Amino acid sequence: MPSLDNIPWERVERESAVTYPADAIDKPGRDVVFDKGFPRPGGFGKLVAAKLQPPDETPDHEYPFILTTGRQLEHWHTGAMTRRATVLDALEPAAVASLSRGTFAKLGIKPGDMVRVTTRRGEVELNSRQDDGIPDGVVFIPFAFVEAAANILTNPALDPFGKIPEFKFCAARVEPAEASQVAAE
Repeated sequence: MPSLDNIPWERVERESAVTYPADAIDKPGRDVVFDKGFPRPGGFGKLVAAKLQPPDETPDHEYPFILTTGRQLEHWHTGAMTRRATVLDALEPAAVASLSRGTFAKLGIKPGDMVRVTTRRGEVELNSRQDDGIPDGVVFIPFAFVEAAANILTNPALDPFGKIPEFKFCAARVEPAEASQVAAE
């Protein structure tokens, strides 16, 4: 792969990390991958309009939140490799439910409290974390943790064009974990 020509294994070992792509063996990697153009004629990217399609499942009275899942910096995809890296796992040892400041206030809880996230397909309990980049009414859970397998909660409805499951949007309920346990007893 030509874009990795200036990042030999010896350099990675010596520098601990090298940002891709690097223009020369003695220069740091670039901050932006396509800062010098796209690998297309004329260097321009090709943008194609897409027809917006609403999600298959939207919030309602029973499930008033939106659950979205995704990656995080420390753990790639399902964590099959990165969860074995002791340094990375020490940085992010467990899944968390990221919520907005407004959601914490609405639920009457504080960051670090246990929450239960429930969808029509199941539930997980995990610690909460305040993230001001998350909108009110949305909960984000990384999917790299089998202990809190977020993608089992998501909607398996297939996108009609891409034929992939709708893993990034589903209706959910978020509540303090203790409150729902007391109500069940």
